[in-house]
Amino acid sequence: MKPFYLSIFLLSILFSSCADEAVYEGNKVVENGIWDSQNVAVFEFDIMDTVNLHDFFLDIRNGEEYEFSNLNVFIEMEFPNGKLAVDTLECPMADELGNWYGKGGLGDLYDNRIIYKSKKQFPIAGHYKVSIHQGMRVNPLPGIYDIGFRLAKSK
Repeated sequence: MKPFYLSIFLLSILFSSCADEAVYEGNKVVENGIWDSQNVAVFEFDIMDTVNLHDFFLDIRNGEEYEFSNLNVFIEMEFPNGKLAVDTLECPMADELGNWYGKGGLGDLYDNRIIYKSKKQFPIAGHYKVSIHQGMRVNPLPGIYDIGFRLAKSK
């Protein structure tokens, strides 16, 4: 019996050390897997920690019918004081041979976690709003099924 309990203990340590500290995680389903540029994924969260550093991620689920090797997105972050920061991010989705990045799981779907900002400190505490728009020339854009935003404490 002791080896069994030792195995459980070691596995629990392994899994707890692999998990990052998610401060916020949200996901929006793209209706019918076709992302229109007017369909904005909005994520809202409150931040009280202005001391620790954080990492910002985009989670994107695409299907094999997605036609491009990248995905351009516009990201707007609205601060508690009403100021707005706007960024453009190019997300790599496949290599030059057409092999998909990300983890495959459900049939022809691939999950990608893309770093947006690393080791950033929030300047003020309060309510934040992140809006993500697709920025590709094709509109509407088929083959994108989910858009997510994840905020985690930096390691």
